[in-house]
Amino acid sequence: MKVTETNLPGVLLIEPQVFGDERGFFTETYRYERYAEHGITHRFVQDSLSRSKKGTLRGLHLQWPKSQAKLVYVLDGEVFDVAVDVRVGSPTFGKWTGHTLSAANHHQLYIPEGFAHGFQVTSETALFAYKCTHAYAPECEVAIAWNDDALGIAWPNRAPELSDKDKHAQRLRDIDPSQLPS
Repeated sequence: MKVTETNLPGVLLIEPQVFGDERGFFTETYRYERYAEHGITHRFVQDSLSRSKKGTLRGLHLQWPKSQAKLVYVLDGEVFDVAVDVRVGSPTFGKWTGHTLSAANHHQLYIPEGFAHGFQVTSETALFAYKCTHAYAPECEVAIAWNDDALGIAWPNRAPELSDKDKHAQRLRDIDPSQLPS
């Protein structure tokens, strides 16, 4: 397993070892001991899946105060996956990192607590998997505008399919800092 720190400290790009032949492939998507060697020692308590069509953008989302660290990857298709540092006082506050995750490359992204997360589907459809350290708590959810000009995220499609929640999300600068981690 190859683990690379991104431009945001704590956000890790993970390339699991894949064993393949003419029949297909095998890979471990998670094993506590291997991830712990790289500082990922959280107890994951919820796994979730989403299927989305091309152009769908989900995010940018986080929970506060019931913050979630996430390990995300794609089971089918391809997405452009983004993490944004929203920790008030962080030297990288408002900075983002983006990576292509796909069923073909098997890459994963580890996103620690204190980061907003979103992704946009770049294939016809995508089946997206999340491992989370806290259960979903809708009363703690914060949505940040995907197209916040201050963030400057280079999404592949500038006319995405959005949920109503994401259509009405606030810019990061308009969110009360008490609603964000520090």
